[in-house]
Amino acid sequence: MRTLLASVIALAVLAAAGCDSAKSPDTVSKDVAAAEQKAATEVANSEKAAEKDLNKAAEKVDDKLIAFNNAAARDAYNLAVAKADGDRKVALANCLSMAGDAQKNCKDQAEADYAAAKANAKAAAQSVKE
Repeated sequence: MRTLLASVIALAVLAAAGCDSAKSPDTVSKDVAAAEQKAATEVANSEKAAEKDLNKAAEKVDDKLIAFNNAAARDAYNLAVAKADGDRKVALANCLSMAGDAQKNCKDQAEADYAAAKANAKAAAQSVKE
């Protein structure tokens, strides 16, 4: 029994000593090169994934910015047309105080001003959308 126990202890000591033995410089050099290559590949893959994610996020931001600008242009147009419509109604009401050709000319001018205001609002909205 003692010999068996001594043999087991001796084998355990030899096995433990073999685990911590130094490797040859060539083996170490190859292991280091392989580890560096693996690390470089992982970094490159992470950079590609990050770039892809950032590009997707940037596209979403661009889409949201375009939608925001379009909504702002639409709202500015609607506001300008509402103002022009109000100005037209006031001008037409003032035209009622006139008679004959003066009233007709006044109404024509009010309609022309309204058409011009709408055209300007449309042009401004289009310039924001582009």
